[in-house]
Amino acid sequence: MDRRSFFKKAGATGVGVAAATALAAPAIAQSNPKVTWRLTSSFPKGLDTIYGGAVTLSKYLSEATDGNFTIDVFAAGELVPGLEAANAAAAGTVEACHTVAYYYWGKDPTWALGAAVPFALNARGMNAWHYHGGGIALFNEFLGKQGLYGLPGGNTGVQMGGWFRKEINTVADLQGLKMRIGGFAGKVVERLGVIPQQIAGGEIYQALEKGTIDAAEWVGPYDDEKLGFQKVAPFYYYPGWWEGGPTVHFMFNKAKYEELSPAYKSLLHTASQAADANMLQKYDYLNPTAIRKLVANGAQLKPFSPEILAACFEKSNEVYAEIEAGNPTFKTIWESIKAFRKDYYLNMQIAEYNYDTFMMIQQRGGKL
Repeated sequence: MDRRSFFKKAGATGVGVAAATALAAPAIAQSNPKVTWRLTSSFPKGLDTIYGGAVTLSKYLSEATDGNFTIDVFAAGELVPGLEAANAAAAGTVEACHTVAYYYWGKDPTWALGAAVPFALNARGMNAWHYHGGGIALFNEFLGKQGLYGLPGGNTGVQMGGWFRKEINTVADLQGLKMRIGGFAGKVVERLGVIPQQIAGGEIYQALEKGTIDAAEWVGPYDDEKLGFQKVAPFYYYPGWWEGGPTVHFMFNKAKYEELSPAYKSLLHTASQAADANMLQKYDYLNPTAIRKLVANGAQLKPFSPEILAACFEKSNEVYAEIEAGNPTFKTIWESIKAFRKDYYLNMQIAEYNYDTFMMIQQRGGKL
């Protein structure tokens, strides 16, 4: 190749690169348009771990887009009451919310299936079902009819069974018990003689202290430790069989979500999954310290008896059968969860269960 031929080709290549560069800059700018959303949380700022999930999402999106995709986070009550968060997002009052789907189960029990229902899956199981078992798509078929699009946005792990003023040893001890417990679990324990009570979080301590209620469920060690329940209801029961792995959701106004560019939709999915994982990791790190503090300050840890758990399991299945008979959407999603649950716990009892059991024995023996 002679010099003249070489430079002609090189010049043509340079022009091509310059043209491509000129086209790339506006294309990149167009893919990162300015988007500002408002998100209303169902949680107060004082619950920093669960409320913080929305703050984490906002941070990830802003950092990844040089501040072009921003979400302003508002705590429960700042824009709308906490339990109205999903309704506000669906109506377009805000573009997004951070909430737990079972808060809305009174409108349709199908809502609860995206979050947690009695004796379903633990946190790892729920994540597996959501991300790889078609759960996100199935739940969004339902949410789409509500004007929403949802993505998992956190998990607390299996919750505690609550605080009791007296010991509960048998099913008979549940008769006439006034307990702050709502949703699906309230419907189940009602069949065992419990009188469910709907009480806001900020009013639980006073109700327990005065004896207006006999028991109350909240979340788990880290969140419960802040509220001092052990002073007025010292018996701390486990597990919270109604919330084995409660998924917290980011829910977006469906029309606003669909307006996003493909790049922003992809980023929103990635940031939501990162925030989802971060919440569970944080609870797993903080709960061990919190449970030690609770016990040191008077909490008495008590397991629900096998008799009580078996009775609750039986009553839960009765409730499921009744709902399935009249709600085909609920039936479709619940059958998907049940099918995976059967295989999931088959697998978990092999390596995971045996490894964890051995390590727990070492811990109790003071060898860790």
